[in-house]
Amino acid sequence: MRQTSKATVKRARGLRREMSPPEVLLWQRLRLRPGGVKFRRQHPVGVYVADFYAPEAKMIVEVDGAAHDFQVERDAARDGWLRGQGFVVVRVAAVDVLKDVEAVVDGVVRLILASR
Repeated sequence: MRQTSKATVKRARGLRREMSPPEVLLWQRLRLRPGGVKFRRQHPVGVYVADFYAPEAKMIVEVDGAAHDFQVERDAARDGWLRGQGFVVVRVAAVDVLKDVEAVVDGVVRLILASR
């Protein structure tokens, strides 16, 4: 049985072409496999699309812009479903990515390496 619909896969492909500036900045670093960790961008998971996904750790990294201040309940429901499926969800503020992308990458990679 297919876990992810064709529509979600199509949406993920579109989102790869329309990433926000903080997502682009973070992807430029994550695609280099920091700490030997592989990441995917705009990865479909069920009915959702994760900003970034590290399959080795089943970790989803979400970049939250200002719009997320107004969708707290929706994000909580989404995170709950993802955690229920065994994923680790890490949310980082877009402003933190813009301020110090290397610190964000370092923090995410440390979490993954600590879980090995």
